[in-house]
Amino acid sequence: MFEEVREILAQQLKVNKDDITLESNILKDLGADSLDVLQLLMTIEETKGIRVPDEEFAKFVTVGDVVKYLESL
Repeated sequence: MFEEVREILAQQLKVNKDDITLESNILKDLGADSLDVLQLLMTIEETKGIRVPDEEFAKFVTVGDVVKYLESL
C-alpha cells in the first residue's frame, strides 16, 4: 500500500519518490497544499473504489496516516 500511495504522491507533487517516507508530513515535507491532498484522496478513491469520510480525511497528516487508514479497510 505504501508503494501505491508513494507513487501517486510522487507523480502528483512532482517529487522524487525516494524522498517520500511513511513519516513524511504531506504538507510540510512534500510541499502539498489542501488541494493536493484532496486530489490524492480522489485518486485513491477512484483506484480503490472506496469512499473516505471527511472526518477521516481530516486526520491525514503523514503518508503513514494515509497508508494506515487504507490498510485498515
